[in-house]
Amino acid sequence: MSAPAALAWDAARLAAWSEPHLANVEAALSRWVGVDAPVLLGDAMRYAVLDGGKRLRPLLVMAASEAVGGRADAALRAACAAELIHAYSLVHDDLPCMDNDVLRRGKPTVHVKFGEADALLAGDALQALAFELLTPDAEDAGDDEVPSAMQALLCRLLARAAGSQGMAGGQAIDLASVGRALDEPQLREMHRMKTGALLQGSVEMGAACAASVPAPALAAMRDYGAAIGLAFQVVDDILDVTADSHTLGKTAGKDAASDKPTYVSLLGLAGARAQAQELLGTALAALERSALPDTDALRALAHMVVDRDR
Repeated sequence: MSAPAALAWDAARLAAWSEPHLANVEAALSRWVGVDAPVLLGDAMRYAVLDGGKRLRPLLVMAASEAVGGRADAALRAACAAELIHAYSLVHDDLPCMDNDVLRRGKPTVHVKFGEADALLAGDALQALAFELLTPDAEDAGDDEVPSAMQALLCRLLARAAGSQGMAGGQAIDLASVGRALDEPQLREMHRMKTGALLQGSVEMGAACAASVPAPALAAMRDYGAAIGLAFQVVDDILDVTADSHTLGKTAGKDAASDKPTYVSLLGLAGARAQAQELLGTALAALERSALPDTDALRALAHMVVDRDR
């Protein structure tokens, strides 16, 4: 099979696999987000989460869980929790005190639509809801109560991905690096934390939905998540200079206008593209090393990360 045919097969397989998972995630998010909040806050929360985005993090959770034979009920909650943390981060990143952006997912950002105060509170509430979903009480869980040890591990993985050693720490480095020249190891570390940590954490959360996974397979899954997490940001850097705002659904050219260090500014466009392909190879090699019986969805998601146009 030629390379283009293989990629087409991956895309077709991914579409068939992802559609029911995306429908389940959308239904769950609609059921859980903002329903008990004061009206304006609830509206802002739902605006930030529903009807937009690639839902890559939920799909990674689901694919990783299936690869290790994980619990579907735990995976759905973990998938939604990862998306809520992602959504909260976007709401806060877009604020005037951060990136001061006015366009997200093809529509006005939350602070433009609802004001800065309600955007800040919506982000706070989404972050809290993520951990609430991971720790349902008996009434919420019904007959599918997730074991407490699994709940605790999922919370730990998500908190680590979102905190000072992950997303929040990476954003702090990003803000402090405007106008500065970073070398490749420094840029890699910033992107690993800011963007990669939550993507890697999504893979790890999916794997944590199984009662037990062999240590070598877990290590390989972590390596896979780390590779695609960094690849995602490298491709984002590329798209920031090659795509328009309509295609991206957010303001194009913002990194260059803000004088932020990126893989394109450091390596050039061709070098950044080569880096993305190298990371794809690393991710696929990790899946082979995992020796798990079915990693087709994870493989297809890796291709989607690198080959996407928005």
